[in-house]
Amino acid sequence: MFLWGSARRKSFAPAVRYRRWLGFLLPFCCAGCLVGPDFSSPSAPVAEKWLEAGEPSVDTRNQEYRDWWKVFHDPVLDRLIETAYNQNLTLVSAGTQVLQARAQLGVAVGEFYPQVQQGTGELTYIRPSHADTTRFPTSVTRNFWRDALGLTVNWELDFWGKFRRAIESADASYLASIANYDYVLATLLGDVATTYIGIRTLQTQIAIARDNIVKQKKALAIAEAKYHGGTATKLDVYQAENVLAQTESTIPQLTIQLNQGFNALAVLLGMPPQPMEPLLAGSSGIPVPPKTVAVGIPADLVRRRPDIRAAELAAMAQGAQIGIAEANLYPAFSLTGTFGTAASNIGRDKLKRVFEGRAITFAFGPAFQWNILNYGQITNQVRVEDAALQTLLVNYQNTVLQAQQQVENGLTSFLQGREQVDYLRESVAAANAALGLAFLQYNLGTRDFTTVLTAEQNLYTAQNNLAMAEGNVSSGLASLYEALGGGWQIRADNEFVPPATAEGMRNRTNWGDLLPAPGTPQPSAPELPIPADVSSSPRPPEW
Repeated sequence: MFLWGSARRKSFAPAVRYRRWLGFLLPFCCAGCLVGPDFSSPSAPVAEKWLEAGEPSVDTRNQEYRDWWKVFHDPVLDRLIETAYNQNLTLVSAGTQVLQARAQLGVAVGEFYPQVQQGTGELTYIRPSHADTTRFPTSVTRNFWRDALGLTVNWELDFWGKFRRAIESADASYLASIANYDYVLATLLGDVATTYIGIRTLQTQIAIARDNIVKQKKALAIAEAKYHGGTATKLDVYQAENVLAQTESTIPQLTIQLNQGFNALAVLLGMPPQPMEPLLAGSSGIPVPPKTVAVGIPADLVRRRPDIRAAELAAMAQGAQIGIAEANLYPAFSLTGTFGTAASNIGRDKLKRVFEGRAITFAFGPAFQWNILNYGQITNQVRVEDAALQTLLVNYQNTVLQAQQQVENGLTSFLQGREQVDYLRESVAAANAALGLAFLQYNLGTRDFTTVLTAEQNLYTAQNNLAMAEGNVSSGLASLYEALGGGWQIRADNEFVPPATAEGMRNRTNWGDLLPAPGTPQPSAPELPIPADVSSSPRPPEW
């Protein structure tokens, strides 16, 4: 730090000697050492194929699953997906985090260049001390004005790669924020689909309950008629009323769940709870899944899942932090310079001479700073960063394992659920036939009323189980596609935040090119290689 003051004009001859220093030091600014470990893609246990890969209805060809929800051919679901993508607030929050990470990358890039670039100016009124002759000559006995203009530059050279590592870390964090946005989007699409399927399943269960109530009321009417006719006892009437009331009691509970599903769907769509019937108009019934499902191979999953990309990029960002911490073990070299002018109105001098050549003053040269006695603090900080990296590497491996588990769970749920549906359809058919036969035999007097009531209960149970099983198959398929990591590709060519949010941010702050106009294509998280045990090609850091 240099203090500006009136001084004699200095010769420019030393500048020739300083050019030699600059010619020697400047190359190290851009091509110096790079301490710390270079990141390489971590290995992770990846299965060669899915456990159900041999099933006839499982297609192992690779797909992108961009619009996987369209396999249900449900226009209402398509409309809900589009609304959620445009309005969901959790997704908007993830989008603003992308913008924040991008701005932070700009901060890190700025640190690579001269860290201090300050223009200064001052106009000072001075009363000299008559008792202090060290600062002012004895001839200066009156108050005077002093003015100065200057420029100060301080550039710490990136000799050990500290600032390049910081850029590498910020760049990886930025890409990780994009991958995290994609993961939030993929999760949102799966949640909308499963919530919608749950709503349709509950509506089907309520319709089944009401249909069985109609049948059970007819049975109650028959029991009452026989009782009044003297061919049956009051016991038959009580039993019929008991079965009817039990079935009727299921509707309020199902309605509670249905309304909760409506409320959950409204929040996913970014709106307060409200009547959802208008949004659900256009189709009815549980969405029907296809007979086959395309799952690719586990290696494709590692490439496509956004949370796996985010976990690897988080480790990459942390790996660069080791180099930043390690650079503090070595001396920091910098170039410092000041250039300016100063003048005063002492004697015959004039303030306006600040703009004349004789008022020029400058100083520049190299410097270094070295934390010699740090009592192991820097070394331990390096260890802290390394342990944090190891934690993230283990988290990456765990994320890969959990992703495979989710796919396997969804796949077995889909396949076994379809088999369960087939059995339950046979059960419903048998229960329906049994009820008809029970009524016939009861009217003929060969069976008691308990047989009819049992048949009614069996039919309702079978139909309700079938509806739940069909819903589980469809929701299991939606969960499977969500686990496969598809759907996030729909954000291509769109902003990370909706137009209203972007406009509000532009009105508050000058975002420049970091918040482009609507319709400007957005960057994608890069394709990362599969783990080293599958592919050994490392991923170079992208700046």
